[in-house]
This record gives sequence, structure tokens and C-alpha cells, in this order.
Amino acid sequence: MDDVGFPEKTDSRESDENLGENEDETTGFSTQQQRNASLNLDLNLLPETVPVDSDPLFPRLPTFDFLKSFMGIGLRMERDPDAEIASSSSKKRKIYVALTQEEIQHDLEMIRTWGEKQVEPKNNRFVRHFEDKVAIRERLEREKAERFHEIAKQFALDHACGQVESRCLSKYSTKNADPAALKSVIIDDDDDDKEQLGTPFGKAMEVIKTRISRKKLSSGGLGVEFKWVPKNVKRSPFMGRKVPSLLDLSLCTLAKNADVIVSLDHVPDMLRHKLSRLLCDSRNMDAHFLQLLASGLPTEIRINDCSQVTEDEFTKIFGCCDTNNLTVLQLDLCGSCMPDYVLQDTLARSSNSLPALATLSLNGAHRMADKGLNMLALSAPALQSINLSHCSLLTSAGIKNLANCSESTLRELYLDECHNIEAMVVLPALKKLKCLEVLSMAGIPTVCDDFVIQMVEACGKNMKELVFTNCLELTDVSIKSVGGNCSKLCTIDLSYLSKLTDKSMRYLANGCRSISRLKLSRNGFSDEAIAAFLEASGSDLTELSLNNIPLVGLNTALALSKCSRKLFSLDLSWCRKLNDEALGLIVDSCLSLKQLKLFGCTQLTDVFLKGHSNPQVQIIGQELRTVSKFLDLLKPQEPPLRYSPIGSLHSLTRLPSLLGSASLIDIYKKQD
Repeated sequence: MDDVGFPEKTDSRESDENLGENEDETTGFSTQQQRNASLNLDLNLLPETVPVDSDPLFPRLPTFDFLKSFMGIGLRMERDPDAEIASSSSKKRKIYVALTQEEIQHDLEMIRTWGEKQVEPKNNRFVRHFEDKVAIRERLEREKAERFHEIAKQFALDHACGQVESRCLSKYSTKNADPAALKSVIIDDDDDDKEQLGTPFGKAMEVIKTRISRKKLSSGGLGVEFKWVPKNVKRSPFMGRKVPSLLDLSLCTLAKNADVIVSLDHVPDMLRHKLSRLLCDSRNMDAHFLQLLASGLPTEIRINDCSQVTEDEFTKIFGCCDTNNLTVLQLDLCGSCMPDYVLQDTLARSSNSLPALATLSLNGAHRMADKGLNMLALSAPALQSINLSHCSLLTSAGIKNLANCSESTLRELYLDECHNIEAMVVLPALKKLKCLEVLSMAGIPTVCDDFVIQMVEACGKNMKELVFTNCLELTDVSIKSVGGNCSKLCTIDLSYLSKLTDKSMRYLANGCRSISRLKLSRNGFSDEAIAAFLEASGSDLTELSLNNIPLVGLNTALALSKCSRKLFSLDLSWCRKLNDEALGLIVDSCLSLKQLKLFGCTQLTDVFLKGHSNPQVQIIGQELRTVSKFLDLLKPQEPPLRYSPIGSLHSLTRLPSLLGSASLIDIYKKQD
């Protein structure tokens, strides 16, 4: 309804409102009675704020409590949002109505008769208001009916042509839906929604909606078309045990007696890495074995845990180490032995002391500051990958200097949990890294949408991996930019990002078609959105984590069973909407699946655990066993650079000159 007919506030009214804040409510009542009497209000034009039923198309009659409070004096009334269509102004105004005691008693009696006996009152004070409201609702109903008709015509045409496109029918079909189910319905309100209708994600989403509408998925389990039948395989307790190889047994024996090893000369790097990892995992890595790794002309030194090495031992070992041929150096958890002054005497003793170094990992070097990082940057001119995660003393100045020194060579940068780094401060320096392929900034609170947008616009064409775990300020805008600029993206980690919605899954599915590793732990994505992503872009997935996504259900299970033939590792912990039937379908259909994590899935029974037919899958989290039992400690080591070979020096081309035993060469080839 329009504002015409409402009395305007006078200056005296405004001054009275300002002065009456501390006055008694009764005094304001009598004063307003006198003013309303002089204004001669038209009682047929009352304010439009009337409670309506949850269905916006069918208004209800006013309740007794509302009308009783409505006739009070000094009540502040606001315009109904649903009535804004019929109003030319959205201005809020206060209306004050004054009635005598006799009029109030008469109206209360009329309200009781009207509300309880459904008898139309003689006084038409409220009749005109509801007639106008009903007229507005009828017009809205006609408009929506026309839209339904157009959507139905186009939907039928698409089905006839064999192409089903998303028309966002969920906007108009949620009237009788379950409130809990409405959380998993995608409602897109962006301006580019029409452009997304023909995309792979849009087509997949429409197929899922059609499947749901046809009730192929029943409330208790899968439909007849997707029925899973347990095999009831009686497995022997020795069936799942893996017989270790002779090489593995030999390495375990050497690890237990590492203190008596006198030399590692002519031992391939691959065997050195495995032996070093066994010692680190058993907390037996000491200065003696580190001395063995650093002796001679080492090309790769990889140590996961240096926490037991002291400053003096580290200085003695690397003070005289020949580092000219060193291409890979991993010294994780070296915080206790590597302050800046030790670096100056060992690894960074000259401006070119690490001429061939391509990969450097100093995860957990909590005593290294900007000065030490600057010396390392000057000592390694060919640096291509650096891991500085959990280096708490590093600031933005150190990262800017590193980027300037390695502008033309750096491909991988890991800065997880470096809380003293300001993302927007280091952004201009990071944008100069045109060869950057991996960027990991997990847990940095200053990472925001502006940072991600500008970063991927500058370096997105070569980007292969992005890790933004626990960057709480990121929204769908960032993921939209990633999908539009990072077409070669292979890995992305979006765990613990509560502001993301289903639109992010759409942007990734349409823009990043080569994702092989995806982590979405503890997010609010819907079952339909995840399933649509898997059907549109999930054929190349090898690792997927949906840990603690509560809406994951049967649609995701069906998509995994159809589209994830290469899936190797799957984490469905705390996804309690997946029943035995859904998990059985996933495990029996994904033939490449080797590892399935199901922590917290208390809804599962032996129907799935003993009824699936995939003997090679290891289910972690359902039985009271040590988790380390399922970890393959001798699995192949990842290459120094994840997505590109080392630029100038290739370890394989240099290996024959470093080996002196044909038997070791044969062992190395067999392990590859």
C-alpha cells in the first residue's frame, strides 16, 4: 500500500519524541491522545505490518494478542517486507493511534467474534487492509504460476533433446520441504547463474535433482537401481596381512642397529631415505647417523626429525660438509640446533655455499629469523622449493627478501602457521614469482579474499597446488577466482573454511578439471553439491577427504561409486549419514581404493565391515588397533619437486656415477 493517507509528523511531534525518552509512558499516552484527536486519523488506513502464515501466498487473520497490542498507544510499527512490492517508498514511520475506553472495549468484543466464530465484523476498520493484502498475494501467485509454466515448458524441451540444464527449481519448490533438507538445496542468486546452467556442474546438479524428484533414493537406503548386496565373506584373520619383502626386513634390521653402521658409501639415495625415515619414526635419529648421511659427496639428505641433534653436533657435521653437489636438504624439526649464528657457520657460510640446492625443507625451525633466511637465500641461487612451515620468528620482511632473491626460480613455497607474516604485505613480492606452482599458507589469519584474487590473477596459469586450511576469512569469491584462473590445479585444501558455500564446489568443478587431491574437511557443503562435483570433475581423484562434513549422504556415495575409479585414499570420518549400504557400494565399486578412514562412524555394523568384497582396502578407525599398523613406513618417497623435475641437476642422470655396486643398481630399479 502506498503512503498516501498517512498523517505526516509535525515538528512538535519530533521535538516531543526527543524530549519524551525519559518521560513516563502514561504521560506520553495522554499527550498523544490529544494530538491524534486533532489530526482526525483515517482508521481505514492502518499500518501494513500484519503477521502472516509461513506460506507467503495465503495470509491469515490477525490474532487476538496482536490486535490487542496493535490498538495500544505509542506502538512502533514497521513496514512488512512482503508488502514492499506495492509501496513506492521503503521509509519506516511510526503511527500512533488513540482510542477511548469505550472504543477499545467495543473493538475487543468484535475481535473475539471475528477470530473465534469467523464472523465478519460490522466495523470495517481492518477489512480494507486485508483486502489489499489478499490482492497483493493473488497477484504474486499469478506471477509465480506464469513462471512455473515457462520453466515447465523449457524443462520438457530439454528432456526431449536429451539435455537437462539447471533451472534452480529449488527456489519455487520448497513449500512443503523438510526444514532439515532445505540446508542441502543449492539456491544461486548470482548474476552469472544463467551462464552456469550449461556447465558440467550445472548438468550434474540437474541430474541429481531429477534423481531425487523421481524418488530413486528412498529414505532408508539406496533405490532398487543402486541396490548393494553384502557378500558375507568369511575372512581369515591372516588374510589381510602383508608379507614383508626381504629388502624391508633388511632395512628394519639396519635401523635397529644403526649405531654400529660405519659407512653409507655407494648406497642409493632411495635406500638412504627409507632407512632415515625408519630411524626418525622410531625416534632414534642422532648425530651419528646424520654424520653418515653428510659424509662424502651427498646429493640428498632427508631427515624428518632433527630434534635430538644439538647445536655443537650440527656445527661439527655441517661445518666441514661438502655441499657443492647437494640438491635436496630436509632438516625438519631442527629448531633446537639451528639458530641464525649456527647457519652462518655451517650451511650459509658463504654467498654461494649451496650452488646446486633445489629443495630445502626447514619445517619447525623456530629459532631461525629473517637474518638466517636471508643468508640461506643468498647461499642457494638455484632454489626451487622451500618449506618454512612453523617458523614462528619469520616476518614479512624475510619472505619479501626470499621472493626477490628467487624470483626466477622458486616453484614451491610453504608458509604454514607462520603467524607473523602479513599476507597483503608480502603480496607484491609473491606476485613476482611467475614460476610458482605450489603455495601453502595454512593457518595464516591475514589471508583474505583480496590476497587470493590478486595472487591467482598474477600466478594462476602455472599453479598446481593451493593450501588454505584454516584461513577463516576466505569466502566463495576467492574460490571463484581460483576456478577462473587456475585451470591446471591438481591439489587444493579447503579444510576448516566455514564461510564457503556450495557455490565454491561449482566454481572448482567448472574451472579446475584436473584435480587429483581434494581436502574439504569440516565444511558445510551439501550432499548434492559434493556429488555434483564428483560427477563433473571427480574422475581423476586419487585422494579425497570429506572428514566431518555432516551433510554427506547417499548422493555422494552414488557419485563415488560411479566416477572415482582412480581413488586411492578416502576419508569419510564422522560422516554419519552414510549407512552400511552406501559404504558397501563405495568400497565394492572403487577397485583402486587402498585406504578408507572411518573414525567416528558409529552407525556402521558388521553388515558392511564383513560384507564388502574388496580385500585390498584397509579400513582405519573402526577397530581398536594402533593406527601406525596401517601406515606403510616404507612407501615410496615423494620426489623433491612434486610437479616438475629439478631444473638443472637430475638425480637419475647422476646416479650411475655415484653407485659402485651392480647389485645395488638392480635393487634400485626393482623398487622403482
